[in-house]
Amino acid sequence: MSTKKHAGGKSAGKHNGSQVGKPASRAPSVRDSVIQWLAACEQPQSLDDLVGGLGLTRLRDQQTLIEALVALHEAGEVKLDRRGRYRLTAPAQPPTRAPAQPPAPSPARSSAPPAARVAGSTGKPATPVAPKPRSQPAPEAGTPVAPPGPGSVVEGVVSVRGDGYGFVQLAPELRAAGDVFVPARDMAGVLDGDRLRVRVANVDDRGRLEGRLLEILDGGRKTLTGRLHCDGNTTLLIPSDPHQPELAIAEGGLCKAKQGQVVVAEILRSGDRRAPLTARVVEVLGEYLGAGVEIEAAIRTHNLPHEFSVATLDEAAAFGDTVAVDGARHDLRDLPLVTIDGADARDFDDAVCAQPVRGGGWRLWVAIADVSHYVRPGSALDTEAIARGTSVYFPERVVPMLPEALSNGLCSLNPDVDRLCMVCEMRIGATGETRQSRFYPAVMRSHARLIYEQVAALLDNPKGADLARRHPELVAPLQVLDAAFGALFQARTARGAIDFESTETRVVFGADRKIEAIVPTVRTRAHRIIEECMIAANVAAAKFVGQHETPAPFRVHATPDPEKVEVLREFLNARGLSLGGGAVPEPADYQRVVASLEGRDDAGLVQQTLLRSLMQARYAATDDGHFGLALEHYAHFTSPIRRYPDLLLHRAIKYSLAHRKAGAIRHILGRHKADTTPSTAAMGELADHCSMTERRADEATRDVMSWLKCEYMSHHVGEEFDGIVTGVTSFGVFVELEGLYIDGMVHISRLGHDYFEFDARRHRVVGSRSGAVFALGTKMRVKVVRAGLDDRKIDLEPVATRPSRRKRPA
Repeated sequence: MSTKKHAGGKSAGKHNGSQVGKPASRAPSVRDSVIQWLAACEQPQSLDDLVGGLGLTRLRDQQTLIEALVALHEAGEVKLDRRGRYRLTAPAQPPTRAPAQPPAPSPARSSAPPAARVAGSTGKPATPVAPKPRSQPAPEAGTPVAPPGPGSVVEGVVSVRGDGYGFVQLAPELRAAGDVFVPARDMAGVLDGDRLRVRVANVDDRGRLEGRLLEILDGGRKTLTGRLHCDGNTTLLIPSDPHQPELAIAEGGLCKAKQGQVVVAEILRSGDRRAPLTARVVEVLGEYLGAGVEIEAAIRTHNLPHEFSVATLDEAAAFGDTVAVDGARHDLRDLPLVTIDGADARDFDDAVCAQPVRGGGWRLWVAIADVSHYVRPGSALDTEAIARGTSVYFPERVVPMLPEALSNGLCSLNPDVDRLCMVCEMRIGATGETRQSRFYPAVMRSHARLIYEQVAALLDNPKGADLARRHPELVAPLQVLDAAFGALFQARTARGAIDFESTETRVVFGADRKIEAIVPTVRTRAHRIIEECMIAANVAAAKFVGQHETPAPFRVHATPDPEKVEVLREFLNARGLSLGGGAVPEPADYQRVVASLEGRDDAGLVQQTLLRSLMQARYAATDDGHFGLALEHYAHFTSPIRRYPDLLLHRAIKYSLAHRKAGAIRHILGRHKADTTPSTAAMGELADHCSMTERRADEATRDVMSWLKCEYMSHHVGEEFDGIVTGVTSFGVFVELEGLYIDGMVHISRLGHDYFEFDARRHRVVGSRSGAVFALGTKMRVKVVRAGLDDRKIDLEPVATRPSRRKRPA
């Protein structure tokens, strides 16, 4: 892509250096401002950075900026890097009069689906706002801690943003004060994840803290993963994580790696914080566009444990491949338990069966792999499982929590072999309520490995389904299971649980592992059957350990933030919808909105907005309920092969069956303490860790999907697509491409020859002269102009738009 094209679209190529800046009175100030800004910034600046940093809110000023950048680039005064960011070719001479202190940079744009990134638009340069934590931990008991003020020295881990500035998260007792913003000029030598000591320099009128870096206490990151790129006589590491800066490879640090390869490099820090960081290659992952390299890069970037120790593998292998059954277990091998999973599933945690009960209702068995029988506290297997926290599922690859000998072998409920399990046996009433439940260890034998689509076809047409012909003995048991599901779903509806019908997708690869398509997955009745059975067992497990006062991890989903609810309510009102419940709506209020969306063109968009207003679920040592499912008690019991919290819950259940209170924490966590009283604090630490590993896995998988989508769209640059606006920010709109399930960004300077004002409350931008409105749901036809693999961004420009018009008073 040419420099002119990238710098600002079609109009940029119509000017040369002699024409820059017309009208003439504007050119010198914009050109000088660009040079002064670039000289003052530690990091290269994107077009968005410059627009926000210089406060160019009017379209014609933005166009003048683009023209000035083109001229400066052609004159060799600025250089455009591989990420489309500008930097001075040579250090600028100090101006005769020092420029005003550059304002804090505006947040970098991202092609990920937005989540209310900007609070509002005032026509002034934007100031970054620290992301509000999804849940604020309560201050520790004891003397109240005063919030930090100007002059206070605080410590915390920094999160670096794309423009080079950062936010330092404070200790839990100070976290209510918010994160501390550190400007880019103070971030030399700092990497994302470093622990910093900062002095609070200012507190603005909204209580937000700004600090100055005093010291890097701990370089949290030891390595960076990225692509090698030759820049003159210097080899640069272009990080896979856009939050990290480019680093020069030290002399002799290539270690036989070649240009364009993806590598892991050790960060070389000198004693001088102001000295540039360098790196040396320690591992070559493969060629930049090689099959599967994006997964290898994500594993290293997000520090996912991915190699099992010899001790761990030896422990797993020592169990052999057959189970030893003792008399203490219930024998369920004759019960027609079956597994129902996706076609690509490799490990099978759960098996189900139901039978009718005289007088109405059903007996439901949910049998779960007894992983805790093999993974004992303090063992090498347990240590590895804690570190991983969860299995990580990439397209066509899994990084498992447990070695394959267990996850795909001895613990997997494969058909026609004996397996140890923990069983939740429930009595389900005719209207779906759980009247009784009990837990016990058992031995089972799965009667079949079934696939969702097969089961759905059988239930829809019992006589004509292929599964019915191959397994006629399973037709009646599956129909009984379906009847029990009907009652469970009736109870779900009665309590007002939110039932989103979101579109999930999967990637279809070709022979060379290049994306052929991204297609939606169909959620069948069989999916719902398994989901409701698992929810029933999870609820029963949470109640069981709660009644025995045994420490365990619970799955908590808090009520929505009132501020988000208010923004959501305004969005719904603008679309003729309403959310009941006041400042604290109930799940049933959300579900009534979902139910009203049937047949609407904007149903998917509204559901996405509803989801964004909800809190993130997490693990905790207290059973605080699950808002989305409208449940007072909830825990994760059903997937101990792939989730460590489930394994902990199994241990807690086993302990509750045999003991009461004393010694529980030692038995469950493997911590040998003099005080054997159960400790929710000890369990809370592990619950927090499991929440972190879950987020880490999610971020890694999103990273891979973003890379794959950008790689796919790189072959479609210049092509046109229909799309719909799914996000609005002060710097542009996000558009999802119809039929592709991929979104990209249309920068606000490309929306038209107008000055667009950002209306954060209504999720829209409005043209001040034309009245044109680009809001959530606006349909657009766009052209792909760029697909950046390094920054995971897809840039679009409108081809033809039909924005709505703002209604004017009569």
